[in-house]
Amino acid sequence: MPSVGKRGKRRMMNEINVVPYIDVMLVLLVIFMVTAPLIPSGVVDLPSAGKSNVAPDAYAEILVRVGGRYALKTHGAAQSVDRETNRKELDAVVDAVHDSEPKLPFVISGERKVPYEDVISVMNALRERGINRVALMVKSTPG
Repeated sequence: MPSVGKRGKRRMMNEINVVPYIDVMLVLLVIFMVTAPLIPSGVVDLPSAGKSNVAPDAYAEILVRVGGRYALKTHGAAQSVDRETNRKELDAVVDAVHDSEPKLPFVISGERKVPYEDVISVMNALRERGINRVALMVKSTPG
């Protein structure tokens, strides 16, 4: 019988050593844990109302009130309008004012407790009608 030394045939090893991979994962985990608090959060820095522009001499103001009530008032325009209305009638009143004075800018002012979505829906309706001069009215803070 031929003797096979201590070395014998080498077999392929079918196992993977995962310890280095675990070490790398733990290092990456520590890096992410340390850097995550340094990433700025999703805070939105809104502009101050104290630096807002002055309203033009002639404009149409759309008042958005709580409870789905609306009003349209013109200030310094050739056509004087001061009308309380609902959302459906507001579109017709806006069209009439815009047809009589196409260059007249529109200013939207909403009560403090009005949902933001109501103000934006009015703004979108004005844009759909081709009215490009639209602004939001704010109360300026003394400063």
